[in-house]
Amino acid sequence: MGLLTIGAFAKASRLSPKALRLYDELGLLTPARVDPVTGYRLYVPEQLARARLVAWLRRLGMPLARIRHVGTLDAAGAAQEIRAFWARVEADTAARRDLAAFLVDHLSREDPAMTPIAEPLEIRYAALSDTGLVRESNQDTAYAGARLLAVADGYGPGGAPAGAAAIDALKRLETEGIPAGQLLNALEDAVEQAASAVREAAADGAASRSGSDPVSDTSSLSPSPSPREAGTTLTAMLWTGSRLALVHIGDTRAYLLRDGELFQVTHDHTLVQSMVDEGRLSPEEAASHPQRALLIRALGTGETTADLRLQEARPGDRYLLCSDGLSAVVPTEEIRQVITRAGDPDQAVRELIALANGSGGPDNVSCVVADVVTGG
Repeated sequence: MGLLTIGAFAKASRLSPKALRLYDELGLLTPARVDPVTGYRLYVPEQLARARLVAWLRRLGMPLARIRHVGTLDAAGAAQEIRAFWARVEADTAARRDLAAFLVDHLSREDPAMTPIAEPLEIRYAALSDTGLVRESNQDTAYAGARLLAVADGYGPGGAPAGAAAIDALKRLETEGIPAGQLLNALEDAVEQAASAVREAAADGAASRSGSDPVSDTSSLSPSPSPREAGTTLTAMLWTGSRLALVHIGDTRAYLLRDGELFQVTHDHTLVQSMVDEGRLSPEEAASHPQRALLIRALGTGETTADLRLQEARPGDRYLLCSDGLSAVVPTEEIRQVITRAGDPDQAVRELIALANGSGGPDNVSCVVADVVTGG
């Protein structure tokens, strides 16, 4: 078979002539020859496989720029790139699913604030932060109050003020009466205010350090950071009486201990975790990866979109919020054992800090533990 006209090639590849012209302009599928007189695009049969791949990738919803990149790879590399793309689609879908579930739940029943709770619930809580055994200063902030639980892990110059500023921006939610239907909006607004507060704190920190030596603690900086960049992670939970509303950005974590099992509630916003999600790394490889602390989301620099969700509370639940000074140093099973046997939140945070320091204490470590109990 010789050269195919654009019409014949379109029919064989199941792509329209309009799409083929676009893909030519974008460098996705260049014709084998263009007639110098008529300007007609001509293709060889060997290009059909490439054309069909482009068509299928478009049906997957892959952006044209990424399809062009896939076209430069060998078969194994292309398969890996498609796997990575689809893993990201599934992760994004899961996040939207959580939001959709909340909206359906909210719109399908009366305002929970107006509905008597069969069994009033309360939280008992404790917070503790420690410099660790290696760092000279503590850039973590831990806070626990009657309604707000929070841990922030600052980085860069002014990292400690940045973390404190983020938590302070959320503290107003403790005293404000927020209708259940407005809770998600109130949290989103508070996170925006926290991001602004962090940027101001970071700017003040940079100004006060002008001319001084660069700060050495850059382990959690976003990709390609300036040596003087500053920001913070933030994981916080707002108690609503029967549910906990979660705000999360970065690699500080929230865990739930329920019926003896420990569940990680949050998802790390790190480069390494994204590579695990995309199938590029195994969890075992991620644990020892040299860039495991490199953030792709944080308050103050780069991508600042936080995860928001609601967590139903039950009597007997125990929640743990912690910085990576604990989660990156101590195996999850050891964390589970400590918070399972600790008698109360105060004992739990003290034992967890001691556990991190007993494992070398290479970083600042902060913990908040809260128990859900029957009121009265």
